[in-house]
Amino acid sequence: MQSRPDKDYYFLSIAEAVSQRASCFRRKVGCVLVDSIGHILSTGYNGPPRSTPNCSLYNPCPEMDAPRGVSLDKCRAVHAEQNALIQCPKSEAIDVAYITVSPCIHCIKMLLNTSAKRMVFSETYLDEPLKVWVACGRFFTEISKLKQL
Repeated sequence: MQSRPDKDYYFLSIAEAVSQRASCFRRKVGCVLVDSIGHILSTGYNGPPRSTPNCSLYNPCPEMDAPRGVSLDKCRAVHAEQNALIQCPKSEAIDVAYITVSPCIHCIKMLLNTSAKRMVFSETYLDEPLKVWVACGRFFTEISKLKQL
């Protein structure tokens, strides 16, 4: 008999599925924002602003080969967390953010302006944003590898 996945694994698996809609060549990221009773408030994935062309072989991102955490301001993509926050009906209802990759500093600051107390992710992007998150009294859990259901 197959065991029932816990909530962190369940929602992180959904974030992984959401990330498959991302059109960024550098990294596919998905985000799921959940309230305190386990209802999904919104989802988001990374890609260019609405009504603008996706990155492609014929329309590459100008910073496609930049090192991790560098030249974020030159990338055309709206981050998964930003898209989820834009679509969230009540930012004060967010309890946990499930994200496939830990957020950049810009997204950490946006999430700090919500009621989110915790983040769960499966890969660390950069350490510094996480230090800011924890210094503000918030928590995170890293689930390093998702198993197949």
